[in-house]
Amino acid sequence: MNQRIEATEGDDRAWQDQANCLGVDPDLFFPERGASTREAKEVCRGCEVRQQCLEYALANGEKFGIWGGLSERERRRLRRQRAQANRSSITA
Repeated sequence: MNQRIEATEGDDRAWQDQANCLGVDPDLFFPERGASTREAKEVCRGCEVRQQCLEYALANGEKFGIWGGLSERERRRLRRQRAQANRSSITA
């Protein structure tokens, strides 16, 4: 993302300085409804901090945009899968 997200005390967001999207227009990562997310995901592909970006979005409930190479819908699906796996491991 072009704009650095403000860190809170004890929060390590140094990963942003290594992100492929640093300096890229943030609008690319927040396409209008129905618009293609392909270009944004292409920027994320191969990014060395992609996982940190994704985990940040999941932990902070980011509802819009492409984070860690995933759309909001894809992140919702991942959260559900993780919750289901977590419930399964607890009951096992």
